[in-house]
Amino acid sequence: MAYRRLGVKSAHRKAILRNASTSLLKHGKIETTEPRAKEIAQVTEKMISLGKQGDLAARRLALAYLLDEDVVFNLFSDLAEKYASRQGGYTRIVRLGYRKGDAAPMALVELV
Repeated sequence: MAYRRLGVKSAHRKAILRNASTSLLKHGKIETTEPRAKEIAQVTEKMISLGKQGDLAARRLALAYLLDEDVVFNLFSDLAEKYASRQGGYTRIVRLGYRKGDAAPMALVELV
């Protein structure tokens, strides 16, 4: 399988990933379920790689995916400089245990 379905339709899954990756880049860390965390980390890594490219085409691709223009500006200015010497692995997933209500495995996704 190329990706996790996350138990929702494709449009809903895309919306979840767009919202979560925007929030992760904005706040630096988010708490979610483990399968979602793994998908969010993949998408966010690709966005940071676009930020490191720094050209107009990469900026337009990031603007088309992320929901906040301020986050894209921050991605191409601050985060691109921060991760300039790093070849990948921009996110970290920390397992937090199980959610009390439905025993779903929870995880914290954060920028390294």
